[in-house]
Amino acid sequence: MLSIADTGFLVAFAAIRDMHHDWAVGVANELSEPALACEAVLAETAFKLRSVEVVLEMIVSELIKVSFDLNDHLPQLIALAKRYADRQPDLADLCLIRMSELYPHHRVITADKDFRVYRRNKREVIPLICPP
Repeated sequence: MLSIADTGFLVAFAAIRDMHHDWAVGVANELSEPALACEAVLAETAFKLRSVEVVLEMIVSELIKVSFDLNDHLPQLIALAKRYADRQPDLADLCLIRMSELYPHHRVITADKDFRVYRRNKREVIPLICPP
C-alpha cells in the first residue's frame, strides 16, 4: 500500500492508550513500504508524544520516510493556505495536501476529518485511510 502519514496516525501508532491505536497498528502492518511524511508532521508528532526519540525510531524502522521539502513547494503551499483560510489548516495539513498532489497513487493515513473537505488539484478528492 502506498501512503502518506498524518500526525494522528503516527500518534495513534505509538500511543498504546490512543483510541485509534489498534487501527493504526493494523494499517502499519499493511504497509508494503514506508509511508511518506513531511517534517511538519514529524514535529507535530514529536510534540504530541513528547518524544523526539519515538519519531526518529519510526524513521529508523522504516515505518515512515521523509519525502517533502517545503522550500520546493512554497508557492503552492501559500495558495493552499489562502484557499482553506476559513478552516485554518496547520502547516502539516497543507504539506500533506501538496504531497497528495505530488504522489497521486498514495493514500493519506489520517484520523483528521478535515481531509474529507480538503481537495488536491483544486477539485480532486484526496484518497484516505481513516479509522472506522
